[in-house]
Amino acid sequence: MKIQDSIALVTGANRGLGEQFARELVAAGAAKVYAGARDPGKVTVPGVVPVAVDITDPESVRAVADLAQDVTLLVNNAGSTTRADVLTTGLDAFRTEFETHVLGTLSMCRAFAPALGRNGGGAIVNVLSVLSWLSVTASAGYAAAKSAEWSVTNSLRLALAEQGTQVTALHVSYMATDMAASVAGPKADPVAVARAALDGVEAGLHEVLADDASRQAQAALAEGPGALYPQLSGRPGLI
Repeated sequence: MKIQDSIALVTGANRGLGEQFARELVAAGAAKVYAGARDPGKVTVPGVVPVAVDITDPESVRAVADLAQDVTLLVNNAGSTTRADVLTTGLDAFRTEFETHVLGTLSMCRAFAPALGRNGGGAIVNVLSVLSWLSVTASAGYAAAKSAEWSVTNSLRLALAEQGTQVTALHVSYMATDMAASVAGPKADPVAVARAALDGVEAGLHEVLADDASRQAQAALAEGPGALYPQLSGRPGLI
């Protein structure tokens, strides 16, 4: 999958990582970039085609899929966090996380799969998280949804292989975006993360691990809960 001359659609392209994806796609020579947002008037990236899309609204998803039948690269970036705590937050917050990250992403992939197949296969990038593999009590709803989204992404990769559609998962920890503005500590540069993801697409990678935290979490999976959660033994956590 080559970025140059591709026709891409990025969800959540009005800010944060999604905006950087749109910018990097334009800079890399994509023939057309649809920049999706609930309010397309908030898209400020030069050279893109702003489009309305709410990934939690089936009618909105169908409408944007009908509009963008020429897409060869779908970047499922749209997301949010309710910061749902594992013990105290109402379950509606957990439902919101799953409606957005799991069902919203799946809805977009299902809607665009036929067009991708007709257009030669193309590629999908699903923006996941280090929290696909690692949970924290204060954002347990987000982590649970991202873990489920990882599983769905793996299923999609298998299901779409026959039509030649590449599925790349992006894992990253905190980035210097509005979503992590209140978080102290190191944060990845969203520009570098977007570039790494697009380089991964061109390299045919199934997964892109954009920072040390994601690489450490993936490595710790094979070692069990003690490695993933060193705080159980009184040591600092991975994030």
